[in-house]
Amino acid sequence: MGENMESIPCLRRIHAMYTQFSEKERKIADYITNYPNKVIHSTISQVAEDMFVADATVFRFCKRIGFNGFQAMKIALASEISTPVQDIFETIQETDSEKEIAEKVFKSNMNTLQDTMHTFNENSFHHAVHIILNARRIEFYGNGGSGIIALDAQHKFLRTGLQTVAYTDTHLQMMSASQLTPQDVAIIISYSGSNKDMLQLLEVVKESGAKSIGITNFAKSPLSQKVDVPLFTTSCESDFRSGAISARVAQLSLIDALYVNVMTKGKEKSEKILNKIGEALSLRKM
Repeated sequence: MGENMESIPCLRRIHAMYTQFSEKERKIADYITNYPNKVIHSTISQVAEDMFVADATVFRFCKRIGFNGFQAMKIALASEISTPVQDIFETIQETDSEKEIAEKVFKSNMNTLQDTMHTFNENSFHHAVHIILNARRIEFYGNGGSGIIALDAQHKFLRTGLQTVAYTDTHLQMMSASQLTPQDVAIIISYSGSNKDMLQLLEVVKESGAKSIGITNFAKSPLSQKVDVPLFTTSCESDFRSGAISARVAQLSLIDALYVNVMTKGKEKSEKILNKIGEALSLRKM
C-alpha cells in the first residue's frame, strides 16, 4: 500500500485493500461499506458491539486503512457520503468547451493513475513479476475493452523472449487454457472481476495447474478472490456509461510496469530478443 492515502476516499481505500484484510478486518470492512450512514452516527463502542468485536479491533482497522482513529475515519466517511466521488461523465457538462472536456478526461486519467499508485500492493506485484519471470508461457485473456488490454500486453511481452499469446475469443480462451501446464501463467483482465466467461475460464486455468494473475478494479470481486495474485486499479467510474475509460489507462500502466520489470531483470536476454526483432522488422523497410 502506498504511503500517501490522504487523497483517497474512505470507501475506496477499503475497496482497494480488501483482499489484504484478515477475516475480522473484512467483517468490519463489510459493515462500514453496507451501513455507512449508521457508522457516522455511532460511537466506536456501538459499532464494535454490533459486530461482536472489541473497540480496539475497530480502532486498529481505522489505522490500517490510513486514518488516525475512528473519529477521523467517520469524518472522512461522512464527507464522502455527502459529496460522492463523480465519474468522468457526471462532471462533464453540455456547455463545456472541447478543451474543457479534454482537460477533464486528462484529469480523470491522472487521478486514476495516482489513486492506483497510492493503493499499490508491493508484495502482490513482486509475486506477479516473479511468476512471469519463471513462466514457460504467458497467456493474456480479456473480453471487450479488456481484450484490447490483453492484445497490447501480448505486443509488449513478445519482446521479452517469453512465449506470449493473447486471446479475446471465448472459445479460443477455453481451448488454450485447457492445455496450460503448471509451468505456465494466465493473466486475466476484467474491469468488474465478475464477468461470467472470465470466471469460467479461471476454473479451467486452475484445473490445468497453471498460475493465475488477475487485473481488476474491484478487490471484492469473485476474480480477485480466486486468482493466485490479484492486481488492482482504482477508478471511480461507471463501466457501462464510460466504458471504464480511466481504468483502462491504469490497466495499461500496470501491464507496462510488469513488462519493464521483466525486461529489466532479464536485460541480457531482452537485448538479444530486441535485436532479433529489430532485424526482422528492418526487412520490411527494404
